[in-house]
Amino acid sequence: MKQSEFLNLVMPVKDKLYRLAKRLLVSAEEAEDATQEVLMKLWDRKHKIAHYRNIEAFAMTMTKNFCLDRLKSRQSSTLKLIHSNYADGAASLQKEAELKDSVGWVEKIMNELPEQQKMVLQLRDIEEYDFEEICALMDMNPTTVRVTLSRARKTVREKLLEKHSYGVG
Repeated sequence: MKQSEFLNLVMPVKDKLYRLAKRLLVSAEEAEDATQEVLMKLWDRKHKIAHYRNIEAFAMTMTKNFCLDRLKSRQSSTLKLIHSNYADGAASLQKEAELKDSVGWVEKIMNELPEQQKMVLQLRDIEEYDFEEICALMDMNPTTVRVTLSRARKTVREKLLEKHSYGVG
């Protein structure tokens, strides 16, 4: 098909394509882009276009589908953006609040521990000293350090579980 034949077939429907795109997409700029995109697709298929019984109906269907696809992708990306902003923001704020709350409770519980348990727990779990260093600092044997640490962790765990399960039941 020659360019002039193509233009004679497609150009009379160009304004209808634009109006349909504008109705679906609202924005004049997007409607212009959609119309241009559909016209380019029609041009790419110009060798097949003569075989269609109703070129106008075919072009309108292409325009409608193109615009609906554009709306779906825009809606999908907007929803993903909104969802990710909401989910990430809410989750991170909630996790941060829970973490601060838990750290606060652990500090309170640690302050209630016997002095030796408090020191061993602080040195091992917070300062990350190894057992040999704790033994030397506290002047304790390794077994005593391990037992003291175990008891301190158990007390903290039990008090945290009490706090978190309070009122549930």
